[in-house]
Amino acid sequence: MRSRNPVFSRRGFSRDNGYAGFNTAPQAGGPAVGTQGNPYAQQSGNPYAQNPYAQNPYAQQDVQYGTPPQAPATAGRMTMDDVVTRTASTLGVLVVTAALAWALLPVDDAHISRSYGLGIGAALIAMVLGFVQSFKRKASPALILAYAAFEGVFLGVLSSVVDNRIASGAAMQAVIGTMAVFAAVLVAYKAGWIRVNRRFYGFVMAAALGFVLLMVVNTLFAVFGGGDGLGFRSGGLGIVFGIIGVLLGACFLALDFKQVEDGVAYGAPREEAWLAAFGLTLTLVWIYMEFLRLIAILNSND
Repeated sequence: MRSRNPVFSRRGFSRDNGYAGFNTAPQAGGPAVGTQGNPYAQQSGNPYAQNPYAQNPYAQQDVQYGTPPQAPATAGRMTMDDVVTRTASTLGVLVVTAALAWALLPVDDAHISRSYGLGIGAALIAMVLGFVQSFKRKASPALILAYAAFEGVFLGVLSSVVDNRIASGAAMQAVIGTMAVFAAVLVAYKAGWIRVNRRFYGFVMAAALGFVLLMVVNTLFAVFGGGDGLGFRSGGLGIVFGIIGVLLGACFLALDFKQVEDGVAYGAPREEAWLAAFGLTLTLVWIYMEFLRLIAILNSND
């Protein structure tokens, strides 16, 4: 599964699967509607050109009776309700474990090292689980929910540290900011203000790669040189990179919405709604953490 987050690599809703566009259901006996002018359709070497969901098995006429067959059954196909339900379940597990970590892992002077150590351990486990799911051929609900649980523990501890020791109310502000970005991108996407195409995808992934490489370099300088490394996470430069991180998260959301829309339009299997939930959760966690870091930087500069 190729992630719109730079940490993971998503291959659509199933391995080696792409989509030729969206809102373009295939017609019986002919090319999919909307392939004219579609940059993803009928291009040599383009992984989006061969769309397994665009092949309509019901396009053949009934030879015996000379009449078209019945409309294809929708059972077993992914719907928007499936995506919403799975995403709500995944985020619900994440929120519950985050709340438990906040309540049960104190971050006072006597306990912060133990709590933060448990949070970092949970983050590492969540990263491993995320990579495993990323390279699995099919979605594993248990694996995705386990990822959400461990990620929730890490976010609960991190949010408690920032909220109690750096900026009071930071966690709620980050939640509100994340929800606002999600709503804004959804409205802009549905209104057609954001056009997700190959050029948009290439730009976002190039920007994300550069962003992650800079953060890795900054972390290495911080670990081996002390301080904040190159200063990408503090002061005015840290604020700029925090805003860039939020904007990248918004772009990831647009790519996720496109992927979900294509999966529903071309009849992806129902179980792959879990992949959509996994991708959306990754993106929302990215945005939340960028907001939390940005709020921490702003308050540390006061």
